[in-house]
Amino acid sequence: MTLDITTFYNVINNELTTTAETRHGINPANQQPNPEVPVSTAADLDKAVNAARQAFKTWSQTSIDERRRALSAFADAIEENKDTLAKLLTQEQGKPLNQAAGEIDNAVIWARAIPQLEVPEKVIEDNEQHKVVQRHIPIGVGGAIVPWNFPVMLAVGKIIPAVYTGNTIIVKPSPFTPYCNLKLGELAARCFPPGVVQVLSGGDDLGPMITEHPGIDKISFTGSSLTGRRVMASCAKTLKRVTLELGGNDPAIVCDDVDIDAIIPKVGILSFLCSSQICMMIKRLYVHEKIYDEFRDKLVAFVKNLKLGEGTEPDVFFGPLQNSMQFGKARNLIEHIASEGLNSVLGGDIPESKGYFVPPTIVDNPPDNSRIVQEEPFAPILPILKWSDEKDVIARANDTELGLGASVWTKDAERGQRIARQLEAGNVWVNTHFMVLPNVPFGGHKSSGIGSEWGVTGLTGWCNTQALYFVKDA
Repeated sequence: MTLDITTFYNVINNELTTTAETRHGINPANQQPNPEVPVSTAADLDKAVNAARQAFKTWSQTSIDERRRALSAFADAIEENKDTLAKLLTQEQGKPLNQAAGEIDNAVIWARAIPQLEVPEKVIEDNEQHKVVQRHIPIGVGGAIVPWNFPVMLAVGKIIPAVYTGNTIIVKPSPFTPYCNLKLGELAARCFPPGVVQVLSGGDDLGPMITEHPGIDKISFTGSSLTGRRVMASCAKTLKRVTLELGGNDPAIVCDDVDIDAIIPKVGILSFLCSSQICMMIKRLYVHEKIYDEFRDKLVAFVKNLKLGEGTEPDVFFGPLQNSMQFGKARNLIEHIASEGLNSVLGGDIPESKGYFVPPTIVDNPPDNSRIVQEEPFAPILPILKWSDEKDVIARANDTELGLGASVWTKDAERGQRIARQLEAGNVWVNTHFMVLPNVPFGGHKSSGIGSEWGVTGLTGWCNTQALYFVKDA
């Protein structure tokens, strides 16, 4: 199952198709054009929806074992092409090759692990008069709207639960990163019946066409909170089911009892992985005043030694930002930091380069109301802040409309539990950050999302609940 990564097509009803109009993405490391991809029209979407609805009639009736066999073949196909996909991912997204390979590996893990979960069927009552069963049945046709930061992992993380629970799905890649998703569609066409998994490339107008389409029953969207609100409003027009995984401004609280040298590499990586273009990276770092100076200086020294460059170069950790829009936002924020007179102990400027490269910036103890604390940079720009009182730092950590992730770092297990249980986020870690598992539900609180992906909760999110009443004496 080799893949050609020089030509790219939509996958509709297991057929490779193109469109009259095409466009291309940009390699963010050098701003060179990537290959042409289709620009789907309303007619293309209609064709895909019709195929998906037709396929749903039979796919929803297949056995769990049959679905598992198809999903296992899909996982195998991804793994067989992981080197090719990783290279393509670096070319379109910009992340270093080893991080791209890690994303593909995780996608394979998710593709294999999620179908091992059981969707529950519960007997609520069973007596002499009647029996009542709660079961979960597939919703219908799903629309997966995938972001540009983790296009493979997040596409697979939507495809697998949808298909496993008996739905069919249409995947819309980000216009910035359509390439790997289109190739996932080609692999899926070799593993599933026509219409079960389809992929449509398009421009900014394709997303609203999908969310408003009356033939699509559920949307799973990953992206910004601002766009998530628009998606939800659009879905309301047809009462679509919706799962939203949105932005984060994750706090990490570092207590004064930690082994500084042991956790600096962990905190450094978990603040800057993928050039901080991950909704669950550490975005606000609260360090106890007793260790603040030493921690800050050692963090700066560690991050300073992480290599910045094109993702194909050896030992690169910081690749470019993915697109000019995000690069412009990062430049604006760094200029604002300087204009406000805040102290950048690392970085603080963006040298000219041929790509969208932003060197890491660490801002020393900025005010809580500063933009760098209040906003999600989605770029390698990190504020480090002092704290002394536990109650106060918890309040500061929770003082955001976002609630995706948060972490506590301490040697005291009781202290870690106490603080963690007071943090307002869907995912809270003690002595780590950004740890996710395929069997654990993942979702955000507040403006960071609605519903969950993955785990049994994520699977039932792709289902309608049905109550079956059996009266025993008719």
